[in-house]
Amino acid sequence: MMVKKIIYTGFFAALVAVSVTSCKTPGIAQREENKNVPASYANNSLDSTNTATIKWKDYFTDPNLAALIDVALKNNQELNITMQEIEISKNEIRARKGEYLPFVGLGAGAGVDKVARYTNIGAMEATTDIRPGKEMPEPLQDYRLGLQANWELDIWKKLRNSKKAAVNRYLASIEGRNFMVTNLIGEIASSYYELLALDNQLAIVQQNIGIQNNALEIVKLQKESARVTELAVQRFRAQVLNTQSLQYDIQQKIVETENRINFLVGRFPQHVERSTQAFTDLVPAAVQTGLPSQLLANRPDIRQAELDLMAAKLDVKVARARFYPSIGISAGIGYQAFNPSYIFKPQSLMYNFAGDLMAPLINRNAIKAEYYSANNKQVQAVYNYEKAILNSYIEVANQLSRVGNLEKSYGLKAQEVEALNQSVNISNDLFKSARADYMEVLMTQRDALESKFDLIETKLQQMEAMVAIYRSLGGGWN
Repeated sequence: MMVKKIIYTGFFAALVAVSVTSCKTPGIAQREENKNVPASYANNSLDSTNTATIKWKDYFTDPNLAALIDVALKNNQELNITMQEIEISKNEIRARKGEYLPFVGLGAGAGVDKVARYTNIGAMEATTDIRPGKEMPEPLQDYRLGLQANWELDIWKKLRNSKKAAVNRYLASIEGRNFMVTNLIGEIASSYYELLALDNQLAIVQQNIGIQNNALEIVKLQKESARVTELAVQRFRAQVLNTQSLQYDIQQKIVETENRINFLVGRFPQHVERSTQAFTDLVPAAVQTGLPSQLLANRPDIRQAELDLMAAKLDVKVARARFYPSIGISAGIGYQAFNPSYIFKPQSLMYNFAGDLMAPLINRNAIKAEYYSANNKQVQAVYNYEKAILNSYIEVANQLSRVGNLEKSYGLKAQEVEALNQSVNISNDLFKSARADYMEVLMTQRDALESKFDLIETKLQQMEAMVAIYRSLGGGWN
């Protein structure tokens, strides 16, 4: 009895020593995320009304643009690839959930065994009777059928935290999909407005070709009456040819922009239906930025970074739990016999039950490395989260300033176009009455054409700013 007591005491002491030693984890520096943002944007407005809450169909009211976005949300290849990544993340949850549930399997087997006679096992089988007068069969057959179960007790929540981390990554993949939707809608809208701008530029060029052809005919008539030389005729003709070549450059850009849209909506090149409204008549939608703190809830990329951070924190807990002892339970029940006719007899019943405790004691470098890496990734996730917040605020601030400055710029550009249109008429009249040189007419026509192009470009930038600030605020995915 005294010997057994000493043995049990020694085993218990060793068990405690293993547990205490294994529970020691290396200390590392932790870093908490900073969620603080300024109270308002540069306009100092504290109004919480936010354009990001508007549905994209209510924000982009052009029916042709809405139809393109609808098709893209179904057919875009990148979006469909992301949807499969979400399914992969969902399967990861199933895998992690299964790890902390018992593993139960049904097994069956058959075999035959012939041992040498002059061995301890052979000698025992030769002198063993199954029942009086009936020896053990030789060779010995073996048939087995039963259930086997294994279960790791998740006392340190290692497996449950691993499952929670998988859930957060699944949710993060959904937010990644939402962010892609926001960017996809923005890219289609920007390309659509670019297409409208190119249409209007082409119309202006064709209109100018007609004006310049009329001017060329007038110069030819003046040359016949010796009021101008052949030099003036050739300069006017060169101007017409230059403008005619410009229309083909614009037509090529139209084809490329149409095909960019076709790619985004997942279809082969075809004509893109669009509005015929004068591009300069478009009015950007009014935008209300709300409060910077709303970005944390509205921006999918911020929420994705936050969920990745939550998963990284859980990974640290999982890595820490690997230093602790793990407890496993295994059990089995079934039938085993050397003859199939005996296998379901009560005497053929077999079962087993065992428990084990295992803790890392010596050479824990791999566990330490995994733990350090998990902590480094958690700190990295903190920086990514803070970066997403800072980036979103700066994007909104930039676009907000851009909207205001473009509005002022467009007003001045419109006045410039009006002034140059009048200059063209004046220069033509002066040229007809020989009070202006033909170079003045050519330069005025060129300046007028460039100013109209600049006006359309500024309008395009206005529409793109309207799209960009909607995306920056986190609109479009809901």
